[in-house]
Amino acid sequence: MNISLQTFNIVLYSMAGLAVVVFIALYFVHAGYGMFFNKKWGVSLSNRLAWMLMEAPVFIAMCILWMLSPRKGELTPFVFFLLFQTHYLQRSFIFPWLIKGNSRMPLLIICMGIVFNMANAFMQGQWLFYLAPNGMYTPEWLTGSRFIIGLVLFLIGFATNIQSDYIIRHLRKDGDTNHYLPQKGLFRYVTSANYFGEIIEWLGFAVLTWSMSGFVFFLWTFANLVPRAHTIYSRYQNEFSLQMAAEPRKRIFPFIY
Repeated sequence: MNISLQTFNIVLYSMAGLAVVVFIALYFVHAGYGMFFNKKWGVSLSNRLAWMLMEAPVFIAMCILWMLSPRKGELTPFVFFLLFQTHYLQRSFIFPWLIKGNSRMPLLIICMGIVFNMANAFMQGQWLFYLAPNGMYTPEWLTGSRFIIGLVLFLIGFATNIQSDYIIRHLRKDGDTNHYLPQKGLFRYVTSANYFGEIIEWLGFAVLTWSMSGFVFFLWTFANLVPRAHTIYSRYQNEFSLQMAAEPRKRIFPFIY
């Protein structure tokens, strides 16, 4: 599906405005998944199935958008495609099967995640594969400073996110349902190192594509994860007050917040 650039820009500005609303709202409403799972959110599914259902649609949608694109034979859009899909391949089909325990996620949250992910696939795919000006993403783009800086940020964020998820998964032994304060890796500096990694990753993607669509996705990542990091920080302060006082750390950005 291809739309006019004017309509696309309206969509981007609308999504950016909505991200600001979500950012504020999430400081008051705690999404009921993970350690904040709450049956009040209604019907729920296992975390493994939930993550796959929520993340796989964006992977599939981007594949379709790329395959139908007149630019599928161009190198630079294909590199963007591979980077984006690397994240969602891991998130959709690897990460869910690494989850330990029997945690659940509300169906309502899964549906909201699917809606956003499909909207994001539309934003990224439309720009990169259809609407970007002809001649913008030439092979020379891959040797430019914006791409190189963005790629470094993307890879650092991706690695940080995976390492932090690994640390969280190995906090418990099999059968243990208690909560523990992560203390390895970047968790020595922040209580949500995994979220920090994801924010840096998508900041890198916005830089390496140098696109408004990439920036809006970064903005949404920031708006979703920063308030949740604050909620996690507050919970850790209550549960691990002595450790938190003895080993001061920030919420999500080392030495800052």
